[in-house]
Amino acid sequence: MRLMFKQRFFSWFDSYDIFDASGRPMYTVKGELAWGHQLRIYDTGGWEVGMVKQKIFSLLPTFEMYMGGSYVGRICKEFSFFTPKYNIEYNGYYVEGDLLEWDYEVYGPNGRFVANVGKELFNWTDTYVIDVADPKDTLCVLMLVLAIDAEKCSRD
Repeated sequence: MRLMFKQRFFSWFDSYDIFDASGRPMYTVKGELAWGHQLRIYDTGGWEVGMVKQKIFSLLPTFEMYMGGSYVGRICKEFSFFTPKYNIEYNGYYVEGDLLEWDYEVYGPNGRFVANVGKELFNWTDTYVIDVADPKDTLCVLMLVLAIDAEKCSRD
């Protein structure tokens, strides 16, 4: 399943529209005024299906993920000199990516390929293409991509 992840141009907070390959809306992500990043994910019916929230009092950036109001995992940036590394405690996922962090792959337990994430360059706003191997992993992968993007924003 292919998703287009596009940041809204005119937005005070991080807001994104998520479309499928044919351009139909799948999710809306709305940032909220809070200490740190807080992103709520809504389905096309307007129901909240997930949230990514930055944990404020931590040495390195940490983002927690929630589904249906319940904690499901977190991603923490690890100390590294050249390439960013993450400690991911979420679905057994791990990430392998390039030096610029614009293209990376997500793997699950036993090295199972989960998704490929690529950033499209030369757009007015952040635009990612996410190819998810199994459609049931779509929301989980989206939350992971949002957390990684939020970590990059907090670094800048």
